[in-house]
Amino acid sequence: MPSTPTTPPSRVVLVEDHDMVAEAIGLALERAEGITVVARARSIAEALAETRLHRPDVVVLDRRLPDGDGIGAIRDLSVTGARVLVLTGEATTSVATRVAEAGGAGLVLKSSRLEELETAVRQVAAGEVAFGPGLLAGVLDRLTGRVRGAGTSLTAREQETLGLLANGASTDEIGARLGVTRNTVRNHVQRILDKLGARSKLEAVAIARREGLVD
Repeated sequence: MPSTPTTPPSRVVLVEDHDMVAEAIGLALERAEGITVVARARSIAEALAETRLHRPDVVVLDRRLPDGDGIGAIRDLSVTGARVLVLTGEATTSVATRVAEAGGAGLVLKSSRLEELETAVRQVAAGEVAFGPGLLAGVLDRLTGRVRGAGTSLTAREQETLGLLANGASTDEIGARLGVTRNTVRNHVQRILDKLGARSKLEAVAIARREGLVD
């Protein structure tokens, strides 16, 4: 009798800089039926190199890497035809929307069970999305403009100011970096607080991080 054609396994590049986490995920995916890990990377630069070399079906991408925010690398990683599944410690609608807007195919919490990650990899490899029902509804709302996310009304200068605040810069340091006066910086900060609904700089940074506006 002729043999039944078998579907080749989905090839995965795993991008994770923490060795213990990467080992656990890698072992789980290797044991999963229909999935094979072809390479591991510890940074965005390594991820781009390994993806170009191996042409995987899926890139499982940690969001926070030594050389930047993984979401910013999604478009470049997707050029090879790979679909990108992002791993994150905090899955909010804003972060999920950023992933979707960048061309990512899904978002999985690091605290999820390994079986959930395996399922998400299979979904993404099959051309589906893997955001989870709650997140997906929020992403669709944002992408269709029915909900305005926190921070969407920030000007470019206010976004710069917020980024410097998140890095711990003082009013004088922000003024020096942006080439503006202390009063101008204070005005920028006050508008940021108003737009984010925050009562302090610290709360504004916390909201911005939660919403994926800053790293």
